[in-house]
Amino acid sequence: MEQVKASPRFRRLCNQFSTILGGTEHEITKGPVCFVSRNRKINATILGRKTTSPLIRYQLFSFESLDSSGRALCLGETALFQDQVNRLLTNLRNNGIKVTAVHNHWLFEKPRLMYVHWESIDKPLDFAKKVKRSIAFLG
Repeated sequence: MEQVKASPRFRRLCNQFSTILGGTEHEITKGPVCFVSRNRKINATILGRKTTSPLIRYQLFSFESLDSSGRALCLGETALFQDQVNRLLTNLRNNGIKVTAVHNHWLFEKPRLMYVHWESIDKPLDFAKKVKRSIAFLG
């Protein structure tokens, strides 16, 4: 893996960001961008076949473009069940986070899976705490 230039402060912040969100993996990519992923436990089928692919059960979070005040572009995305969408949207909005997309990725999946994307300009650790509260009900 290529070593990406990032300050020790950015690296510490990325580690803390990942810890708050319960990330199973995190990395710093060119930019620098702190990228965190984790997988939900979702039992589903697509086209009648059982799937445990990370493509259907991921949660992704990132921050980048950190400014001198400590605020950054913060992004997030999660897979969830159709009946969880409205609660997540409400939770994110109540935490001052902009919801940018709600859509499906697959056809003929059971149960119906949806994907929600969100964004905010915020201090990364504040964003991580808001997101953690917003998604806590997803398990």
